[in-house]
Amino acid sequence: MTRKELIGQIRTKQSFLCVGLDTDERKIPQHLLAGDDPIFDFNRAIIDATAPYCVSYKPNLAFYEAAGVKGLVAFEKTIEYLKTNYPNHFIIADAKRGDIGNTSAMYARTFFEEYNVDSLTVAPYMGEDSVTPFLGYDGKWVILLALTSNKGSHDFQLTADADGERLFEKVLKVSQQWGTDENMMYVVGATQGKMFEEIRKIVPRHFLLVPGVGAQGGSLEEVCRHGMTSDCGLLVNSSRGIIYASSGEDFAAVAARKAKELQQEMARQLNR
Repeated sequence: MTRKELIGQIRTKQSFLCVGLDTDERKIPQHLLAGDDPIFDFNRAIIDATAPYCVSYKPNLAFYEAAGVKGLVAFEKTIEYLKTNYPNHFIIADAKRGDIGNTSAMYARTFFEEYNVDSLTVAPYMGEDSVTPFLGYDGKWVILLALTSNKGSHDFQLTADADGERLFEKVLKVSQQWGTDENMMYVVGATQGKMFEEIRKIVPRHFLLVPGVGAQGGSLEEVCRHGMTSDCGLLVNSSRGIIYASSGEDFAAVAARKAKELQQEMARQLNR
């Protein structure tokens, strides 16, 4: 998916919502467990219910790998279901890959050729040669970790060098030599608040993938106030707050309501 196509979807749907498919077999409604593939059955129901209100889905690989082969099969079926039934939704594989160049090249082949997703989250801390293999695919995106929403982000990402430049700032500045705002985004946690102002001074046009709204307590209004651009420039993710809003047989309908609430707030933000 190109940048122009993504922006078009955001404007058409009046939404920049990404639904995180962090599907844990121990948390999904009990009545699904009798099926042959409860993980996929849960995902399919969530997707069908929330698709009108979002522009993106983000399955987190950890939740599928934890279930072994059956989890990876469910992941693959989920990707295929999205591509067949909702081809205009932007698919993010949240895998946080990144290794020496030849290993990264194999990861890139896995996600961009085998699974054919639109984008992949990548850890940048091994440097340029660990990231560039992911950037060689037309129409595919790399989403680099920059400033995350967890408490431990302060351990390294906010440390400064002798000139006062923080590590996340160096990541933003140096990585722009590797890719462009047509194939690279950045992860910035919603709990970082006013930090979005500083980030926008460095990357004024790049899209930001923003986790942490909802269950993690991030403020959508604050993210938009400090991080939105004329092209929106945001994909705001909500996972637990949508997909686990109900544990009953009404789980999909409740997920739809939660997604619609966020979409309506996003529409207001887009039209301010």
